Amino acid sequence: MFAPREYHLRAVERKLLFGVCAYMLAGAGALYFLKPVPSAVMVLVGALLTMLAFWGLHFFWLWTGFAGDPFLLPLVALFSSTSLVFLYRLNPAYAFRQFVWLLIGLLTLWFMTCFFLRYRVLADYKYVYALTGIIGLLLPIFLGVEQGGAKSWLDLGLFQVQPSEFVKILLVLFLAAFLAENRLALAEGTRTVMGVALPAPQEWGPLIAMWGVSLILLIFQKDLGAALIYFSTFLAMVYASTGRVAYICLGGALFLAGAAGSYALFEHVRLRVEVWLNPWRYVETAGYQVVQSLFALAAGGLTGSGLGGGLPLFIPAVHTDFIFAAITEEMGLAGGLGVLMIYMLFVYRGFLIALASPDDFACLLATGLTALMGLQAFIIMAGVTKLLPLTGVTLPFLSYGGSSLVANFIILGLLLNISHETELLKRLASG
Repeated sequence: MFAPREYHLRAVERKLLFGVCAYMLAGAGALYFLKPVPSAVMVLVGALLTMLAFWGLHFFWLWTGFAGDPFLLPLVALFSSTSLVFLYRLNPAYAFRQFVWLLIGLLTLWFMTCFFLRYRVLADYKYVYALTGIIGLLLPIFLGVEQGGAKSWLDLGLFQVQPSEFVKILLVLFLAAFLAENRLALAEGTRTVMGVALPAPQEWGPLIAMWGVSLILLIFQKDLGAALIYFSTFLAMVYASTGRVAYICLGGALFLAGAAGSYALFEHVRLRVEVWLNPWRYVETAGYQVVQSLFALAAGGLTGSGLGGGLPLFIPAVHTDFIFAAITEEMGLAGGLGVLMIYMLFVYRGFLIALASPDDFACLLATGLTALMGLQAFIIMAGVTKLLPLTGVTLPFLSYGGSSLVANFIILGLLLNISHETELLKRLASG
């Protein structure tokens, strides 16, 4: 039913899940004793059900001989545990909804690792991804509702969906397939202009067109955080494919030109930059959120005020954009660095999967998905700490949000499937 090597991989995963279980139960127990009312029993039930769901997936993989990376699921379980604990501490209603979305995400992950193992067929539909992505970005412009200054949501009645969370996956799929097909032409060039080897327009044209359309549509949606993530991921994948610094320099110039143009043309962009430079000037209006975040970070100190001991509810939208500030206030600098290290471990494992991948498409897909996760985490944490202007994106696996959570589990499933196939090929090669 399963080979010794597969059993060993899942054994590593199992040991790590035991540690996550202890962490989750400790957090749930602290919340219960913080406010031991009858309804607080639900936090203990929720913690047990959450860990049962992760354990169920683990044993399913053990039973089917799944050979995916053994570290990613425990890391995501650690993120999910932290998210549920802090969301319950902030607002139990948000924690319950996130718990439901977490179960949907785990179900999506199960589906991906059960029926979607042949991920290579995805390389054949790159222009379908481009068209679907454009439609996904157009819909909120005409039919969407505005939240937080961005018109990027579709109201489906029972819940709302943010298409840009799924379009970013389509963008990575398109770029991975296109770059794998045109890698040599883009890296070495097919014509020479003034002694510089350049690719032909038919090779870089669709790439630039997809990038340009995505950014233009996102500007109309005013969702500039997603635009920054798309652009950064685009540059990371082009560099990983070609290794040419010239593309990064050109991309940097395009970014500076776009940033200057956006600053001049869009009031909301100009306001975010001014708040970033001096939030105290707007402390009672647009800068209030950033200022309260800075107060929370300072109040946390080295070890934090303890779970329930801080005042994170003074931060508007603390359960979404600013959950990192809430964690750092109550867990301190040590807790904030711990979260950062978990993201670094996730990115490290993702790039290891990319390096070990057997073909260009798998390598670029794993690189793009990993870069996407890492860049998104960096951009929002940098915004919360005032290192960058605030962009309003979610912190992967931690912030409240169903669209983001399900999209992140799709990314996790693709990474695990790539690592599964790499492990199987390695085993066949070794006899």
